[in-house]
Amino acid sequence: MESEPQKKILVIEDDEDIRTVVATRLTKAGYDTTIASDGKDGLRHFYGDRPDLVVLDIAMPVMDGWQVLERLREVSDVPVLILTAAMQERDKLRGLRSGADDYITKPFSGEELLARVEVALRRVGAPVEEPGSTTYSDSEIAIDFPKHEVFVRGEPVQLSPTEFRLLAALTRNANQVLGQDQLLDQVWGREYVGSLDVVRLYVGYLRRKVERDHEAPNLIETVRGFGYRYRRPA
Repeated sequence: MESEPQKKILVIEDDEDIRTVVATRLTKAGYDTTIASDGKDGLRHFYGDRPDLVVLDIAMPVMDGWQVLERLREVSDVPVLILTAAMQERDKLRGLRSGADDYITKPFSGEELLARVEVALRRVGAPVEEPGSTTYSDSEIAIDFPKHEVFVRGEPVQLSPTEFRLLAALTRNANQVLGQDQLLDQVWGREYVGSLDVVRLYVGYLRRKVERDHEAPNLIETVRGFGYRYRRPA
């Protein structure tokens, strides 16, 4: 039986020592690792190599990590793991809102790095469970689960893998309240080691794509003290 091909990881980090340590650790763990010393070089490698995951530093010359993340999200849903020093809460929120999948604050251990990489790769590669019907539809949203296609009021909408899994979990349990811990398990997986805040952030991100007015949502309802509910339109 043929072995599974190596997962490709791109490390974009301007600090040579950290770049070498991260790349060496990933390579020893069996990943096909490419390095870049700044944002522009990182984007060039990304377009040429099409990695399965990107480890991205924020504070870099020429083009910082925020700019790189914005460019990546314009063309790809590749998992992005932010690597940064002394990250403040507002930076964590900015990263998650911008489409990052997880973050690591320097200094970090090699074990933590590998654990977060493994979880991110496993999460993005996991198929959405498809019990029962393979489609969902109401007057606002239509979903083809096997094709990962979403239409909002008749128009196609591009969702990231995480957003798609979140919408799938909510619509498959329409009119039922799902707690943040339930959504964390279903969407991010039980191995996820980040904060529950990621659920709230991605609910907000999803609302911007499916609600008529994301500041006054009618579809994805917050049930205070409990969680969230997709309210199926009458």
